[in-house]
Formats: sequence, structure tokens, C-alpha cells
Amino acid sequence: MTIPMPMPARERLRALRRMKAIAAGLLVAAAIVYVLCRTLTDGHGVWGYVQAAAEASMVGGLADWFAVTALFRHPLGLPIPHTAIIPRKKDEIGEGLAGFVSEHFLTPSIVGERVAAARVPQRLGEWLADPDHARQVADELAGAVGGMASILHDDELRNAVASFADKRLRELQVSPHLARLLDAVCDSGQHQAALTAALKGLMRFLDENRAVFRKRLADESPEWVPEWVDDRVFARGFTALQSFLADVAQDESHELRKTFDTQLRAFAERLRSDPAQAEKIERAKLQLLDRPDVREWLNTLWTNLKKLIVDGAADPNSDLRRSVQSLTIRAGQALRDDAELGAKIDDLLQRITTYVVTHYADDIAQVISATVERWDAEETSRRLELQVGRDLQFIRINGTVVGSLAGLAIYAISQLL
Repeated sequence: MTIPMPMPARERLRALRRMKAIAAGLLVAAAIVYVLCRTLTDGHGVWGYVQAAAEASMVGGLADWFAVTALFRHPLGLPIPHTAIIPRKKDEIGEGLAGFVSEHFLTPSIVGERVAAARVPQRLGEWLADPDHARQVADELAGAVGGMASILHDDELRNAVASFADKRLRELQVSPHLARLLDAVCDSGQHQAALTAALKGLMRFLDENRAVFRKRLADESPEWVPEWVDDRVFARGFTALQSFLADVAQDESHELRKTFDTQLRAFAERLRSDPAQAEKIERAKLQLLDRPDVREWLNTLWTNLKKLIVDGAADPNSDLRRSVQSLTIRAGQALRDDAELGAKIDDLLQRITTYVVTHYADDIAQVISATVERWDAEETSRRLELQVGRDLQFIRINGTVVGSLAGLAIYAISQLL
């Protein structure tokens, strides 16, 4: 597998070539000095020292060149035993590296220590508590919602949602919930407000249809009753009814209101305690759910819900987006400021990390060996040389320099002896 070369690798290649040139230059310089000493001098006196230093320098430089080159390839292309170590031992090196990482890095104590030092809850909380980051989270979630909505099967989901809603409604005991609702309405006084609105509406209805009621009285009245009698009877009765309705609507302590409150609370109590009344409500509920128009409405639940969510997610100023941002900020503040919550999350992360490392450390480490195994041998050698080859050239330089000093010292000692 050929590995593409990123920009940093190109810079390393240039640095490697420079260091190779320097190391080779020193070796060539030592060789030139040696040749000059051999051809132009008699090898005695000071020139003997120079020649010995140059000769040892060449030996040290060549030896270290061979050693460094043998790591990555066959020196001079010759298949000398125990050379081109990395290409030949690529898979073994990968397995050894994987084992080393698994044994010395992927341990519960080391990984757990790094997880604790990372302060994940606090840092995550600080990031989420930033309004700009919360807005970014809302934007990303909105994009995810839009993407998910485009791949969902609406027909299947519509039927599933409708079936789920129908099943839950059929299983739901309406009477207890209706009783609690009536109690809440009575306690808040909203039933009296509704009664007032109903009375005023009835008064307007009667007044707007006064002529209709008057005609009905005329139709029902005997023919021998004079019309002026009907007028007076209707006027007195109609005025009395409107006056009564107005009294009830305006008087909050009217006896009729008290009766209405008592009857409504009694009905709520019957819903809780009377099985027969509860059964009537359940039958009415089932009859309602069996109506075609109700079933059609249930089938539109998913479509309406999806449109509501998708439209809200797409609108940057929607209540949904603002709610997500607000929840994100509050969650971030809790993670950042609540030490107890942070400790619980840290403990959870530690337990998850311990479990993963204990059970899957070898599998994680095998990623290294499997990846190295897929690499081409020559390409692997070249990449590794790019990583460490520049520093290895100092071995060649040091070998050249140290060799010259060692040769000079040995020659000097031999002359003294």
C-alpha cells in the first residue's frame, strides 16, 4: 500500500538529504585528505598524524554509513546478510510495537490517569456554556435532523406512529385523568369563567334570534288569543329570561354558580369511584377512536410532527433552536460548576475506560500491527527513514569525527611506544 506524502514529510525529506550530504561530505573530505597524504607526503612527522586521523575517519564513517543504511535497505544494493532490517522485519516490528503499546501504554492505571487529568466534564462544560458554541451545537443538530428526515420512510413511520397512538389511547383509562382535569379546572375557577362566557353567549344568541322565538310563540299560540297578548307574554318572558341570565353572569356568588360547581365536582368524584360512569366514558372513547375521521387524524400525527420538528430545526430563530441552545448552555454550566455531577461523570468515564482497556487493549493495539502489515515494505522503510533518518545521520558524522580522533590517538600512542 503506497502512503501519500504530506507537506511535513517533504520538509523532512529535504532535511534528511541535507544531513546525508553533510555526512557524506565529511567522509569525502577524510578520503581526500588521506589520498593527499599518501600521494604528496612521506607519512612521517605531522603528516603521519594527519594521515592516521584521515584513515580512521574513513573507517568510522564507512562503518556507521553501513550500519545506518543496513537498517533501511541493502547497502549498495548487495544482499548482505542482516541488512535491510526494517523491510525484512516489518511485520515483526509492527507486532512488537503493538505489544509494547499494549503492555506499557494501554493499561487501566495509565489511561485512567490521563482521563482524570483531562478534566473532561469541566472542559466540556466550559465549551458548551459558551453561547457561540451552544449555537454551533444547535446548528449541527439542526443539520442532523434535516438529514435524518430526508432518509426516513414516511409511510412506515406514519403507520407506526398512528398504531402506537391508537394503542396507547385505547389502553389509557380516561376517567381518572378527566377527573383530575375537572378538579384542576374547579380549583382554578376556570369553570366559572367558562360558565360566564357561556351565559353571555346564550344572551347574545337569544337576542339575535328574538324574532325567531317570537314567531314560534305565534305558531304555537291558539288562534283565538289576540296577537297583542302574545306580544306582551313573549316580551315579559323573554325579558325575564335575559334578566335571569344576566344576574347569573354578573353575580359570582349566585346560587346557580354554586350548584354548577357542586355538580361538576360530584361528576369528577363519580368518574373516580363509579365503575358504571367510567365504563360509559370508556365506551364513548372507543366509539370516538373508531370514527374514520379520528383514524385519519391519527394517520397525520407523524406528518405534522415531522414538519413541526424539521421546520423548527431549519429556522435559526425558532423556539426549538432557542430551546436547544438554552438547554446546551444549562448543561454546560452544570458540567462546569457542579462538582458532584463532574465527579459522577469522571467516575463513569473511569469505569468505561477501565472496561475498554481491560477487554479490548489487545484489539486496539492490533490496529498498529495490522496497519503496518498492510504497508508496502519499501514504503514503510522510506517513511521510517524520513522520521528518524536525519538524526541517524549524526551517527555517521560522529563516527567520522570520533574515528579520526581515535585514529589520531592510536597513532600518537604507537609513536610514543
